[in-house]
Amino acid sequence: MRADLVPEGLWERVAPLLPPAPERRHRHPGRLRVPDRVALADVMYVLSIGPALALSTA
Repeated sequence: MRADLVPEGLWERVAPLLPPAPERRHRHPGRLRVPDRVALADVMYVLSIGPALALSTA
C-alpha cells in the first residue's frame, strides 16, 4: 500500500464513518477480510489513475 494514497488526516476522518467489521462465521468463514485502510487505498488508487486505465490493466 502506498502511504501517500491514504494520509493520516484522511484516515482519521474516514475511519469513524465505516461500519464495524462483521463477525466471521465458524462453519464457512470464506476469505479473510481486507483491512479497511487497504481497501480505501485501492479505491483512491483507481480514482487517481482514472477508470479507463484501471480497466485496461485488468
